[in-house]
Amino acid sequence: MNQSPILLMAPLYGPTQQALESRYTVHRLWEAPDAGALLASLADGCRVVVTTGGKGIDAATMAKLPKLELVACFGVGVDAIDLEYCRKRGIAVTNTPDVLTDEVADLALALLLATVRRIPYGDRFVREGKWLKGGMPLTQSLGGRKVGIVGLGRIGSAIAKRCESFGTTIGWYGPRPKPGVKWQHFGDVVELARWADVLIAACPGGPATHRIVSRAALEALGPDGIFVNIARGSVVDQDAMVELLGNGKLGSAGLDVFDDEPNVPQALIGMENVVLQPHMGSGTHPTRTEMGRLVLENVAAWTEGKPLVTQVS
Repeated sequence: MNQSPILLMAPLYGPTQQALESRYTVHRLWEAPDAGALLASLADGCRVVVTTGGKGIDAATMAKLPKLELVACFGVGVDAIDLEYCRKRGIAVTNTPDVLTDEVADLALALLLATVRRIPYGDRFVREGKWLKGGMPLTQSLGGRKVGIVGLGRIGSAIAKRCESFGTTIGWYGPRPKPGVKWQHFGDVVELARWADVLIAACPGGPATHRIVSRAALEALGPDGIFVNIARGSVVDQDAMVELLGNGKLGSAGLDVFDDEPNVPQALIGMENVVLQPHMGSGTHPTRTEMGRLVLENVAAWTEGKPLVTQVS
């Protein structure tokens, strides 16, 4: 066993954590009776931290690990990691891109279809015996709609291709146009929302996208508009979204992410025009296995002095 100590910030997918702990000396921060004492005990030896996209690691914690050289993230989003501090310290950061792209894009489409066709409501309609008393009210259709995507990275592009197969028209927002992209580019999220029937957030989290889907954007989307979020809770003005969904100024929403997970506003839970998921974008066994493989490969590469497999630039 490699005795180089590794600090694990949060639980990982079971097989990944088992593999990590079978190969290295791993210290579980969340189980430590005294986190400060554990960090102090690792200060002279810990060169690797493994964390998750949701947990990340802040500058204050990394400052207590002066020998730290690598933060390996189980997840594609690194907004919870203080990247600026890592740059200043020369700490490498890795993540798990590509392997979860299709899974997250699939869930975005599932949320969109479930919202448009009111699938959760239909399920309850049957289970509660309401069908015996008459037919369910008609729903809307997806075909022919204009879909605006906020963030056209790997996941946003995969969502756009899926939506296009349903006969929709695609527009997108990004800080700058991308060469070779055939879909219409908008330089402003409010402008995109005003054009769109559906707005899908697929951008990274972090300060640059904080509340990028603003109250103004949601109001521009309008009372028949649909908002889908598989990005981060931080990218949308959640309070405004809840208010507008409640007063009919925003039509409906399909949400996989929230501001203060796992705490979801009670108002959302009570709404019939909202479909909710517990941050399950990459939540399948095959995808989590592949994410774990990349984490383990990055840690092994660092240990063996080889180039990192998926280093964040």
